[in-house]
Amino acid sequence: MIKPWINLFIAAIFETGWTYALKYMNFSALKEAYGKDTLWSESVGIQLMPFVLYVIFGGGNIYFLQAALKEIPTATAIAVWTAFSLVMIKICDIYYFKTGTSFMEFFFLALIVIGIIGLKYVNPA
Repeated sequence: MIKPWINLFIAAIFETGWTYALKYMNFSALKEAYGKDTLWSESVGIQLMPFVLYVIFGGGNIYFLQAALKEIPTATAIAVWTAFSLVMIKICDIYYFKTGTSFMEFFFLALIVIGIIGLKYVNPA
């Protein structure tokens, strides 16, 4: 069945968003902005957005991951979910954040993708 794998892929997308929300959370800046302004001001809203996204992406990640875990063996699901997340984070780093990369990074990411494909065919759900 393909639905658990789709849920796992969606969970990995949420995990990617959660990771970047965590990266950009800055409680010190939020506290400083809130000390100077009201909760509904633009400066507080800008600092609050990563936290709000963190909660949304985290909740979506947990929901879709638990749905996938009901039908995919746990070790396989966690390995695939982690690998999907890692590959998507690297893709975002390259195309959105314009970070450099090397041939060896692509080589090892290709090994991860080969591992994902292998796990899917060894443990079809």
